[in-house]
Amino acid sequence: LGDGPGGRAPFAAAMESSADAGAAPSPQRFGEPIKFLPVAFVSSLIFLLYFIYMEYHCLPRWESGRNRGTTLVQMLVFNIVTGLLVMCYLWCIMVHPGTIPDKEEDPAWEYVQQDQRAAQSDPALLNPQEWKRSGDRRQCKWCAKYKPDRCHHCRICRTCILKMDHHCPWIYNCVGFKNHKYFFLLLLYSAIDCNMIVWTMFGSVREAMDLRTPFLEMFLLLFGQTLACFLGFVVSAFFTFHVYLMMRSMTTIEYCEKSCKRAGYDTNAYDRGPFGNIKAVLGENPLLWLLPVSLPPGRGLSFVTEDMRLSKDMEVGRQVRRRAHQHLASPPAGESRRRSARPQPSGGTGSAPGSPGQSEDECSSANSPRQTPQAGGSVGNYSSLGETAGLGLQSAP
Repeated sequence: LGDGPGGRAPFAAAMESSADAGAAPSPQRFGEPIKFLPVAFVSSLIFLLYFIYMEYHCLPRWESGRNRGTTLVQMLVFNIVTGLLVMCYLWCIMVHPGTIPDKEEDPAWEYVQQDQRAAQSDPALLNPQEWKRSGDRRQCKWCAKYKPDRCHHCRICRTCILKMDHHCPWIYNCVGFKNHKYFFLLLLYSAIDCNMIVWTMFGSVREAMDLRTPFLEMFLLLFGQTLACFLGFVVSAFFTFHVYLMMRSMTTIEYCEKSCKRAGYDTNAYDRGPFGNIKAVLGENPLLWLLPVSLPPGRGLSFVTEDMRLSKDMEVGRQVRRRAHQHLASPPAGESRRRSARPQPSGGTGSAPGSPGQSEDECSSANSPRQTPQAGGSVGNYSSLGETAGLGLQSAP
């Protein structure tokens, strides 16, 4: 085939266009301005509470000269925390939570249906912990890519999100691997700010109840106090829930999946212990945990590490083995009924082993030597006792 006027073979161009048609188009972020309304609402609440606290609580007390030391500390702490809050809020909106690499970056994640079996057997690919019920690797039918562990497709963002926690309309973004720390610290700073307003502005609200106080000042102080109480309660509860999820090494989606399946919340394949779970969210350096820097390392594609705890799996294995031994030690109900219904002729006390007056079980127990457990005895003595008494196995004379 010759090249067309554009310098490309028409057949090759047709093949590329057909291949591109099967792939999902790359979504455009912030393509719907109407979804910025929740962001504008939250931004207005932040500005309003900051204005009320500074204008009607801190500045009047500073100008009056009453408790200037306490007022100075309150102003410094409140401004620092509010600055970190605004920084984390902007980064929660602007930072992409992470998605599956494109085929140009890493072709191993590209989903091709006819090559699925070969991809699964390729040892060079990552070994995922999550599989479909059919035994196949998880793939996204919208993005046409294999899904890494803890990855889910967000229909609002129209893309797969690495370690997806949930989609938050208040930040017009998903909470995922790359912005999880910013979201966690956003809840922390919001809870600190709201509780600080509630417990330090109470004196100014009580003084505003005087009839000589202007109506606007009294209204704004009461409104700010009420709003801070409500938001402080909600954000503190939400932050406590996310602390619980972090300590369990779970995302909100994984928590909801366990709740729907009524599975135990204590067992988790990604649990690295309390210290390891905190590092997986807040980063490796403990001195920078409460600052919006030093994100956790990695690409968000694999979460299997050497320091993961195996105690839960070992305990499950012990329980399975214990149930199997109990099942082997107790004969089936039908067999026990057949044994009881079998006629047992008596051969007297002097019957020899194997004579017509002795049953098969009595013969096997008579032929087997009697083992007595001793302190420091071998394991074989105990095993032979258990086999003879529980399993009814014949041993050599």
